[in-house]
Amino acid sequence: MHARPAQSAADNDLALVKSILLRDEAAFETVMRRYNGRLFRVARAILSNDRDAEDALQDAYLDAFRHMDGFRGDAQLATWLTRIVVNHALMRLRRQKRDRVVLPFTGRDADDNDLEMQVADRQTESPSDGLLRAELRRLLERRIDELPVAFRAVFVMRDIEDMTVQETADSLSIPAATVRSRLFRARALLREALARDVDTATLNVFGFAGARCDRVVAAVLARWRPTASH
Repeated sequence: MHARPAQSAADNDLALVKSILLRDEAAFETVMRRYNGRLFRVARAILSNDRDAEDALQDAYLDAFRHMDGFRGDAQLATWLTRIVVNHALMRLRRQKRDRVVLPFTGRDADDNDLEMQVADRQTESPSDGLLRAELRRLLERRIDELPVAFRAVFVMRDIEDMTVQETADSLSIPAATVRSRLFRARALLREALARDVDTATLNVFGFAGARCDRVVAAVLARWRPTASH
């Protein structure tokens, strides 16, 4: 029988951990490259700043290396690393002494039903479509940054990193019901913010002013003058 993919990944992680304990630099690099994207996004979700997230990620990796002998394989290596990144990001957040109130990760929220987000199918796109998608992505990133940190972290883990409810709960040390509730609220807040953006944008959609208006008026007048002289 073939080993299940999940089991094979776990075995591979354990083999890498054993190599790292022997100070195998290549194994450590493999782990970092494998989980960099996910861990950076988690740190970025908490800190809302690229540089701070990178610093927290580096500190977390070094901390993980120092305590690698404590990894027993009871949880996935990705989950174990995520917990460490979350801790370092939260410590950095506390040091920043932000003025605004930050919702604690350990709080309990009401258990609400999840709503599924509608995601457009990815298709071959023209350069203009690519620019539009990039602008929409930047807009979404700004709105995600505006979410309360507790909601933002859950949204990034669940909807961007596609982590399971239980894995997210384990990483943040909160109940699974709280993960579901915060994801529901994060999605609702994002929908409201994006709806306001759309309402504002539609005020001037297909605008007809400035150079376009001047160009059309000039063209019409140029065509009208010969006929008006008769």
